[in-house]
Amino acid sequence: MSETPSSPLVSFVPTPIGNLADITLRGLETLRSADLIACEDTRHSRKLLNHYEIEKPLVSLHDHNEARRVPEILRKASQGQHIAVISDAGTPCLSDPGHRLLRACIKEDVNYEVLPGPSAITTALVASGLPPLPFTFGGFLPYKKGKRERELQAALKRGHTSLYFESPHRLVSTLEILTNLNPLVHVSITKELTKKFENIYGGQTLKLLRTFTDRPPRGEFVLAIDPTSLSQ
Repeated sequence: MSETPSSPLVSFVPTPIGNLADITLRGLETLRSADLIACEDTRHSRKLLNHYEIEKPLVSLHDHNEARRVPEILRKASQGQHIAVISDAGTPCLSDPGHRLLRACIKEDVNYEVLPGPSAITTALVASGLPPLPFTFGGFLPYKKGKRERELQAALKRGHTSLYFESPHRLVSTLEILTNLNPLVHVSITKELTKKFENIYGGQTLKLLRTFTDRPPRGEFVLAIDPTSLSQ
């Protein structure tokens, strides 16, 4: 007789990247069944939970406290509590907190599950129209200009599309670096994905530099770079 699998004690739940309607039915069911929800910013997450009339105890789990919070969450899980883990937007662990906790679940043999759902990475990749496979996701581009330039040089040397998150405060600087490296490379910039002011900009780097120099960037951006366009 086969053994019945245990119920997950820790669930990693993707949340909308903008439009609150994008959360999955399974995601809502999991949040409603949890005993505790660990979230990146309790104030931010409460807006989503209030929208769906979900009232659960919340605990913060972010980059600055994840290392010390993990043992506490594992202890609660070992006591039989069901913990749901969410970030401010998108899938936990991908440029968001959660990876340390997931690794600890594996190490301590704590049953966990990862739900599918919203992700700015795959949404931006498909929306860009650039070659989707293979691709590299590099998280947020480095803050320091020298490191950022080296990362962008590496992206131009790859034979496939590279994606990065970028701050509106650094976007023009990043496009200036790319233009100096190669003004003809094709890039895509997706802005405010799934939100009211969503927009997708595409073309050669020099063109987009002019666009955002004339129109100071605001919002959240994903930058995609296609070095294969240089050989076409």
